[in-house]
This record gives sequence, structure tokens and C-alpha cells, in this order.
Amino acid sequence: MSAVEKIRENPVEEFLRTDRLPHVWCPGCGIGTTVNCFARAVKDCGIPLNDLAIVSGIGCTGRVAGYLKLDSFHTTHGRAIPFATGLKLANPKLHVVVYSGDGDLVGIGGNHFIHAARRNIDITVILLDNFTYAMTGGQVTPTAPLESIETTTPYGVFEENFNLPHLAASCGAVYVARWTAYHVVQVKKAMVEALNKKGFSFIEILSPCPTIYLRRNRLGASVNELKFYKEHCVIQHGADTKDVGINIKRPDKIIVGKFVDVERPDYLTAMNNQLSKVLGDKYTRWGE
Repeated sequence: MSAVEKIRENPVEEFLRTDRLPHVWCPGCGIGTTVNCFARAVKDCGIPLNDLAIVSGIGCTGRVAGYLKLDSFHTTHGRAIPFATGLKLANPKLHVVVYSGDGDLVGIGGNHFIHAARRNIDITVILLDNFTYAMTGGQVTPTAPLESIETTTPYGVFEENFNLPHLAASCGAVYVARWTAYHVVQVKKAMVEALNKKGFSFIEILSPCPTIYLRRNRLGASVNELKFYKEHCVIQHGADTKDVGINIKRPDKIIVGKFVDVERPDYLTAMNNQLSKVLGDKYTRWGE
């Protein structure tokens, strides 16, 4: 291999649909950075690509599935988790990943989110949180901090927002972490852990949206946002999730880390145990 070929070699290219590049994301958007982390996590987690499927919904982050060289599903708005649930139940041997944004997963799809966590469906949910419906014009989402300016809140957000790690944990998620687009090493490690965890695993990644959220709130460019994450994020593994909320658009600190890593039977295991208990030898355990 020549020196030029070595320089051009990309360690994540085998996981990308390069024929669809360049991508649609804005310069400075954090989504592409996290896709790089995800590709590296897939490479490290040891899961065969034929055993891995990715599902996404509508929105900027919802376009991720289209760029990954995996079995992928780009679903309707807010319905990524029920699609993923059906996929997992139909083929329990698959590792199923949901990769979408805050508006799609906890705005339009909030009901599906809480019940999938409650049931402990064995899927990995990666949520890119940029505090806005970026693709559809910048409407307010359930994670937008107080005082944020959005097209639907031109005088500032006045409603309390979701603390997503606390929501996921209180609903029953067995793995909960939060990082930012600045914490690329930690993001990749969390993705590896989540992919190898049995049960409902959830990672929130705070990501700059330069075109809509940062511009409208006069918070500077993406580099300013990443610098803010560097200077104001505090790593507290095992922190009580009720204390990690982001209450205003420029808080003094943002708590990041791995908050929850526990064991409990996933949905299929619980179902098999109950039906085996009731039906005995008449029942063949599904997916085992």
C-alpha cells in the first residue's frame, strides 16, 4: 500500500454508506461527530454487523440510519422505538439501536419512550439532544431549557423541561448515561457498554445546533458551545439522576457521566419466565 493510500484510509469508512456522502448536516453540527463515535463503538463491541440493526425517526438525527452500512429503518415521526420493539421481538437475536433526536424520541414519541423503558425492552437508545426541532424550523422541544428562544416560544421558554436521565431511570432503564459532542472518548465507551448491555439502555448526548438553536439564542458558533461543554461539564458517575437536570440555557454546570448500570430481567426474559411458570412444558421459550 502506498503512502498516499495509507493517508486516505479511514477507520470508520467500512461502516458508512459513502455513496450517500456528503451528508446533509450543517457545518458545526454535533451529529456527525457522534456517528464517528458510533462507528468506532460498533468496531470495538464485537457484534457482527449482520446481527445489528439501526432504527431512526424524523429530524436531523433521524437521518443517521441512512448513512450507516447496517440494516436500517427510517421510520415515521416519533415511532422509532415501537418499530425497534417490533424488530427486537420478531428477531430476538438482533442487537437493535434507536438513534434519533429529542423532538422525535421524547416529544412526538414520549409515550413510547417511557413504556419501552418500563418494559425493559432490550434495545439501545441514543438520543441527540440539541434542544430544538431543528429540521422543521426550530420549534420548542420538551428538553429546551428555561429562557430558550424558539419559533414557538419567541419570548423564552417558561415551561419546566424534561430531565432525560431521570426520566429514563425512573421508568426503569438499566443503563443511563449523558455526555456531549465534546466528550468523544467517553461517548464511544458509553456506546460500547450500552450495546453490550441487556435491557433498555439510554445515552443522552448534548449536541450543538449552530443553524437554529445557537443562532437564535445568540450563543455563538459550535466551537463556543464545545468550549462551554469543556469548561462547564462536571463528570459525576453514579450521580442521583434527579439532580442532573439542565434548568436554564446557560447553566453554571452540566453534570455528565454514567448514572445507572443495573441488572433486571428484560421484557422477553420476564415474558418467558411468566409463561413457563403458568404453562410449563406446553410453552416453548421465545428467542432462546
